[in-house]
Amino acid sequence: MPTTPSHRPQPSAAPTPDPVELTADDLVDRAGSLVAAAGGRRVLLGVVGAPGAGKSTLAELLVARLTAELAGPASSAGAGEGAALVGMDGFHLAQATLERWGRADRKGAPDTFDAGGYVALLRRLRAADDAEPVVHAPLFRRDLEEPVGSAVPVRAGTPLVVTEGNYLLLDGPWAPVRELLDEVWFLAPAEELRVERLVARHERFGKAPDVARAWSLGPDQANADVVAASAHRADLVVRLRG
Repeated sequence: MPTTPSHRPQPSAAPTPDPVELTADDLVDRAGSLVAAAGGRRVLLGVVGAPGAGKSTLAELLVARLTAELAGPASSAGAGEGAALVGMDGFHLAQATLERWGRADRKGAPDTFDAGGYVALLRRLRAADDAEPVVHAPLFRRDLEEPVGSAVPVRAGTPLVVTEGNYLLLDGPWAPVRELLDEVWFLAPAEELRVERLVARHERFGKAPDVARAWSLGPDQANADVVAASAHRADLVVRLRG
């Protein structure tokens, strides 16, 4: 019988820094400034936080707002979208693998992802090599609860890649992620709001209300504790205002 991976990052003793209150507009401006200061080099921006923190919502907003602003002329050789979104969740291990390892009841924990695969993808995106005109990233489908490979194309001319997920700041097999990102923002909403969002999301994707709350306060909370312990490694700890 296959054994589960031995690496399971543990929380450190460092407390979560006090968040800075900023608006979405503030963060769009900050991302745009990162690109402007990069001198033509691709920028990789990380958005991290506990389950239900609003990572996907913010990342999608950043990409939507910056895509038109940063896009090169359509006729330029190798020009790509202005911004692209690549989620860490595309590296969820398959449900069948988790069941084989006896880890299906902890889906979403650090060891239930292919951390090495995620690091390898970020290295390819970091290189932004014209010899590889398109890098295809996987996508996690919440309606299927499974990853779908090669679903997100990122062209070589794309100046900003936003990547979001829980474990961008962990040690162990995740440690190279932090080194590959230009900046990492940690989202820290009020805890009650985060849990309410999380329960609602589980219900939206088919869990009964009691099951949704039990999962949010059980496995998801265990993951949230691990994520919170990594917040001190972020460049910015933020609570969205407005």
